Amino acid sequence: MTKLFGTDGIRGVANRYPMDAPTALAVGRAIGVHFGGAKGNTGSSKGLVVIGQDTRLSGDMLAQAVAAGVCAAGMDVALAGVLPTPGIARLAADNGALAGVVISASHNPFEDNGIKVFDGGGFKLADAEEERIESLVLNGCRGPVETADFGVGRLRGIADPDGCYLDFLSAVAGDLSLEGMRIVLDCANGATFRVAPELFQRLGARVTPLFCTPDGMNINADCGSQHPDALARAVKEQGADAGLAFDGDGDRLIVVDETGRVLSGDQIMAVCARHLKEKGALAGDLVVATVMSNTGFHQAMQGHGIRVVTTGVGDRYVMQAMVREGAVLGGEDSGHLIFRDVHTTGDGLVAALRLLGAVRDAGRPLSELAAIMTVYPQVLINVDVREKPDLEGVPAIAEAITAVETALGDQGRVLVRYSGTQNMCRVMVEGPTRERTEQLCKDIAEVVRREIG
Repeated sequence: MTKLFGTDGIRGVANRYPMDAPTALAVGRAIGVHFGGAKGNTGSSKGLVVIGQDTRLSGDMLAQAVAAGVCAAGMDVALAGVLPTPGIARLAADNGALAGVVISASHNPFEDNGIKVFDGGGFKLADAEEERIESLVLNGCRGPVETADFGVGRLRGIADPDGCYLDFLSAVAGDLSLEGMRIVLDCANGATFRVAPELFQRLGARVTPLFCTPDGMNINADCGSQHPDALARAVKEQGADAGLAFDGDGDRLIVVDETGRVLSGDQIMAVCARHLKEKGALAGDLVVATVMSNTGFHQAMQGHGIRVVTTGVGDRYVMQAMVREGAVLGGEDSGHLIFRDVHTTGDGLVAALRLLGAVRDAGRPLSELAAIMTVYPQVLINVDVREKPDLEGVPAIAEAITAVETALGDQGRVLVRYSGTQNMCRVMVEGPTRERTEQLCKDIAEVVRREIG
């Protein structure tokens, strides 16, 4: 058996290891042992785990399997049903749970699914905690689950999970009014399909919802944060002020401005960083970003006296750095944005509220605010791979990367890494022109494909 946890939980094709029911059962039991059994809970005083899911066809199967495993370990389970990932993190914290679990593969196609785990405070787990859960699973927890000495848990309900999450979001919005604004929403046929339209209608916006009819198989299909083309067309056709695109589990946001231009996570974060600094609310005048952030983001922040702390890829690493540095804003170019003053994890709806708040306060169109940052041409090519050897140990790949770095000099950069959730190598190149950057990225990607694809 191979390593289970990647950069954002466990992922794979549904009904195949590790996303099959027996493994999900073992993972649930391991979660129960880690959070409950290890703390000595008894049958008369059980801990609680909150479990939610996105809209994938396989979600019911896996949620029920994880729930059975948790109950077998002696903890109670509250099944929240379909709710965005950050909503489950919030429910876990608000209900005194010891953990929260989300059955989702985020922006991946419907065939995939995953398991994300939060602690009782709503934070994603540290590496050491994931390693302990993984060890419990890989060392014999895939077989039949024995009745735990400390009792068997039961299922509980949560009254109105959508309403609880919406109340939290309304509190984040505060006195923000979107009266007079026209907003187009792309909910990716995913977990935000109910709560997103309701939230922005509550705030007074004229809302046009797109991709809000999930059928279990259309999640992220030519829609959502990975495919904002339809959203961009709708914004232009309707003369909307903004378009908001979420991914399948609602923890990331990509935005379209009123001209139909797609804005990246970096651009959203740049607008929000400046807005917070102008209000005196950007603690330490710093933000946290990952190695994937565009060179233009770093230049924009430097120009406004904002320091950037850089981490590896993964929003949990961003959060860990935010806690360490005392930052209130951090995120990824992919659209994971964390506002630590109100939440413990990335939340696409919270990010949208903060961005629209900046637009309202400035009294200017979103396109003008986004001009804070000049985006360097960046090309990303994902190459499916059959294995993941050390890239520096594959001479042809190492030589191709060096050749491109030499060609770019100080006019760009190269980042080649494996996906933490898929059998894929991501080749990213930034350069001075789009044409040159595309060609250099293709040069490396072709070598990767030939050597390990």
